[in-house]
Amino acid sequence: MKKIAFQTFGCKLNYSETSSISSTCKDMGFEIVDYKDHADIYVVNTCTVTATAEKKSILAARQAKSRNSESKVILVGCLSQLKADELLKRSEIDLVLGSNEKFNLPNIISETYVIDKEEKLNNSFISSFSSGDRTRSFLKIQDGCDYFCTYCAIPHARGRSRSDSIESVLKKIEEIAEKGIQEIVLTGVNVGDFGNKTNESFFQLLKSINEQKVIKRLRLSSVEPDLLNYDIIDLVATSNIIMPHFHIPLQSGSNGVLKRMHRKYPAELFADKVKYIKTKMPFACIAADVITGFPGETEEEFSETFNLIDASEISYLHVFPYSERKGTVAAEMPLKVNDKDRHHRTHQLLKLSDVKKNTFYQHNKAKTFNVLFESDNEKGFMSGFSDNYIRVKVPYNAAWVNAIQEVTLDEIDRDGVFTIKNI
Repeated sequence: MKKIAFQTFGCKLNYSETSSISSTCKDMGFEIVDYKDHADIYVVNTCTVTATAEKKSILAARQAKSRNSESKVILVGCLSQLKADELLKRSEIDLVLGSNEKFNLPNIISETYVIDKEEKLNNSFISSFSSGDRTRSFLKIQDGCDYFCTYCAIPHARGRSRSDSIESVLKKIEEIAEKGIQEIVLTGVNVGDFGNKTNESFFQLLKSINEQKVIKRLRLSSVEPDLLNYDIIDLVATSNIIMPHFHIPLQSGSNGVLKRMHRKYPAELFADKVKYIKTKMPFACIAADVITGFPGETEEEFSETFNLIDASEISYLHVFPYSERKGTVAAEMPLKVNDKDRHHRTHQLLKLSDVKKNTFYQHNKAKTFNVLFESDNEKGFMSGFSDNYIRVKVPYNAAWVNAIQEVTLDEIDRDGVFTIKNI
């Protein structure tokens, strides 16, 4: 029995796909081992969103080969799709499979499949969901993107937007629920674009899942501001299944920068959506993505971003200094912002994020929420997430694993989580 190990970088969509591929490998007789262990085959599911993500993927390949020089190291995914020729020149990498070919990995390593050397992206949708975690599953409902923002290489790596059908998604939810999993996170490159080419919609999907009442909890991954319509917000506000937790990619609070990014909304729309959510759900968690130092971003434009976030009820931020992606429009734009300014602006927003998160936590203190607890035992404590995505720690209790418990939040510890010691 050959041993195979997987390492995944990037988004929840990648984790969903890795889980499905590894599950198939297991069914075919391979032994799945930890990536840090000795294995015959190492698979790295790569990310190309930033230069840092690319470096991590290549480093993981190098570490695998040093662990076992006789192993076969395979890179799959977005970076592999964009830079296959470059990667194959590296001595530690034996095989590179792109965005479509990666799903044939189990057959390829079983030597029952002939690799297409001229593989091109196509518009087929291949479903996947993660199943390694008893508590939570990431369910892929959409892939690819038609937005082509000037800074982003993902549409080139994953192709055009396409999605599953509502009927198919509902069947997969039943399959996941039968495994005893309590929570599903809907994932994709642009999940709000679900069904746009099949006369279905993301709102119709959410409404169907809500009416199906099979899964206990449903979370949404990142939804674009222009696709997060008021019907969706209203549905979440009245649902006992869809969690009051939103992830909205702002990217910039300056309309000038948003225009150069080719984003499809003004900053005012984002601010309005945040305000509407908080009107409907005062305790909802709202995260936002922001890019600092985009080409041409002036101090005034950065201040517009800072001030918009400061004035809004965002709960916390994911902040990234702009990273040039070869082949994108932005990579050729003039007026580059130097690295020092990019990182300084990133630091400013991260400090603001800490303030926002503390305000959000204080607003929720002494309130009671339902928490889904996970299985890890960390120094006598277990943890889980409230419905509005606050991590909560309690003394370990085996009976609470994969169970939803009502907990009152009372003490914030150094790790930035609520710790309840007297249960």
